[in-house]
Amino acid sequence: MSIITITAANLDHEHICCAIGNDKENARRAQTKKEWLKDRFKEGLVFKRLDARGKVFVEYIPIAQAWKPLAGESYMIIHCLWVSGQYKGQGYAKKLLQECLDDARAAGMNGVAVVTSSKVKPFLTDKKFYLKHGFKTIDTAPPSFELLAFPFHAEAPIPRFADHAKNGTTHAGNKGLTFVYSHQCPFMEDYGGRIYAEIAQKRGFETHIIHLKNAQEAQQSGSPFGTFGMWYNGAFHCHELMTEAKFEQYLDTLE
Repeated sequence: MSIITITAANLDHEHICCAIGNDKENARRAQTKKEWLKDRFKEGLVFKRLDARGKVFVEYIPIAQAWKPLAGESYMIIHCLWVSGQYKGQGYAKKLLQECLDDARAAGMNGVAVVTSSKVKPFLTDKKFYLKHGFKTIDTAPPSFELLAFPFHAEAPIPRFADHAKNGTTHAGNKGLTFVYSHQCPFMEDYGGRIYAEIAQKRGFETHIIHLKNAQEAQQSGSPFGTFGMWYNGAFHCHELMTEAKFEQYLDTLE
């Protein structure tokens, strides 16, 4: 099976992997993501997927437009690389990564970088995959984020996490729980923008919701994960999209 590129020309009639269910809820989520993509294509975002009905895709964008708190020049940033289900173990992740590396080289960039973790975490590709393919850890941010890079030449400058992502000052003035989300993931508005806040409010927590609308806001207010972040009393706590039951258990640890 081949890799296809999703563009503004074919977006309306192609699925975008994240939400491929046939029910109305997933159709709505997929449309939210597609609307987000339409604006991002103009900023250099690339979305490629396996020509099959499955969650096998890669999404990347130049660092100046990345939806993560990163600093640097002339790097391609991987937003997401995901291979799931029956497609695992068939070399598709390597093939998608190579597509990104080739595109970055063709654009004359200094290299490719990706945010992962020192620990195996949900929604982050295991860093062992990237280390296996020549990436190296170049920076860290609390609690366990790592920035990995594949520079194309030895003298290439390397990117880093922005200072506010490293020292925890992003939402230092907010009390209670702060939820920050974007439409880069079609599930985050339902959870990070509504469900979690409603549950927390019923439990008596003060809540703040921030919807990131552009890359500049994401670079200033987002988590190192980018798509979603949760802060408690100004300290970054979590990037994970949890079930409602698990979120209730998380709140128990705060009381």
